[in-house]
Amino acid sequence: MTDPSEILTFDVVVIGSGPGGFAAANRATDFGKKVCLIEKSHIGGAGIINGVLTSKTMYELSMDYSVAARIDRGYRASALTVDYTKVRNTVLEAAREKQYQMRSQIETFANVSQKSTISLITGYARFKDQQTIEVNDNGKLLTIKGSHFIIATGAQPRKLPGIKIDGRRIITSDNILSLSKFPERMLIIGSGIIGCEFATIFSNFNQTQVHLLDRSNRVLPYEDDDVSQFVSDNLEKNGVTVHHTAQLRCIREHPGHLEVVLDYDAGNSKVIEVDVALVAIGRVPNTQNLGLENIGVTPDERGVIPTDDMGCVKNTKGLDNIYAVGDITFQAQLYSVAEFQGRLAVEAIMKNICYQPDYSNMSTLMFFKPEVAAVGANEKQLQEQNIGYKMVFYSNSLINRAIAMRNTHGFVKILVSNDEEQRILGMRAAGPQASSYIVAVAHLINQGNSVSEVLRVFYPHPSITEGIQESMRALASKSIYKPVAFPKHIKVREWRPGDSKTQTPKDEKIRKDQ
Repeated sequence: MTDPSEILTFDVVVIGSGPGGFAAANRATDFGKKVCLIEKSHIGGAGIINGVLTSKTMYELSMDYSVAARIDRGYRASALTVDYTKVRNTVLEAAREKQYQMRSQIETFANVSQKSTISLITGYARFKDQQTIEVNDNGKLLTIKGSHFIIATGAQPRKLPGIKIDGRRIITSDNILSLSKFPERMLIIGSGIIGCEFATIFSNFNQTQVHLLDRSNRVLPYEDDDVSQFVSDNLEKNGVTVHHTAQLRCIREHPGHLEVVLDYDAGNSKVIEVDVALVAIGRVPNTQNLGLENIGVTPDERGVIPTDDMGCVKNTKGLDNIYAVGDITFQAQLYSVAEFQGRLAVEAIMKNICYQPDYSNMSTLMFFKPEVAAVGANEKQLQEQNIGYKMVFYSNSLINRAIAMRNTHGFVKILVSNDEEQRILGMRAAGPQASSYIVAVAHLINQGNSVSEVLRVFYPHPSITEGIQESMRALASKSIYKPVAFPKHIKVREWRPGDSKTQTPKDEKIRKDQ
């Protein structure tokens, strides 16, 4: 490490090398700036290790295993086995591959022949004042001065009050890669996206009996009831035991197992025995011990740093040289959001903003079996806002490409305004390739496209995206296959302000056979 008496000076200092910080650092090089990138642990942050890349690598491996284990396609893999240590090594190999790509770029810009430079420094950063931070690397201190600062420290798994995380038997997502083998029995506490994804992963490998604790009466409670029910049904079909309307009373540790007591809303209780308990109840911003009080910044009760629309931190000292991006802000904790905000912060610093932020129609991917993708509004949101709409549901059972893939378990569900314009308001999709084509609908929503405009486009055949085309045709009463002939597979309905807010009639649930 550099001599602690030395003071290093940079144009832009970025704290955190996750998706927001790394994007910010590299965007700053576009403007010829001298950049310092500070990382306390792994390059790439949770976007690489113990986060998006590692969990999605494990998901892909689990899906491969699940397909290989199928016996309904005319072939059978004999003596199929799986080793957790080898799976973990493959996951870590993927993470290292991306980290070395990041390091290669940093080393390229560390070359003095470059107009702009990036210096990677390891340690914990803390503000001393609005132009100075102190970096602590295992007791070695380094003082860094900067004209502008970007805080991109990300988030960490939320702890559950009263439950001690030991990293071995009671764990969070940070400890998944520390497991030495597949647990025989696992309890996942939390039925949001993270909890349902890990329930999918471990049940796909078919080595673990998975219990999923759902405090409400359905998983993904913020989604429409039919989508939540679809996900819940598929988890149970995959072997997951979902404990609806259950509260965790306690976890009692024994030498060979964990004893879990669950209390149900109906008044009964149940004791189950597991080997590992995974706490997956969301993430909280990493805003502790940053010295924010020295720059007049106070995070809110959630730990979020207040910023304006460009990411400039709101403070009591009138500073305009400090920005915050990613999971520590009030926007959604998504990789794509952090990247966008990191780039935007640099552009704001340079007074050269390319795109104004618009967070209204962000795409979300949910890595379940099958995968689920979402963009724009859902029915619950539109009803809460008293916005009328038309809904169309179209099952993959009628899509030729899905039939050819022998993978018809999925759907497209699209919401449009119930006026003459019929603007596209939102979509939920499940099944093969849903994560790939959701962005196409995001573009349609952002451009304010209507059903009639979409119907002018030629969709390739055979493709999964033909479900979008046929959904639009169904709304216009022009679909090739008619709802009257396939009432389970094609559904069209309308909701207007004043109607009942039970947005999914019981006879219109997305059924297990869709």
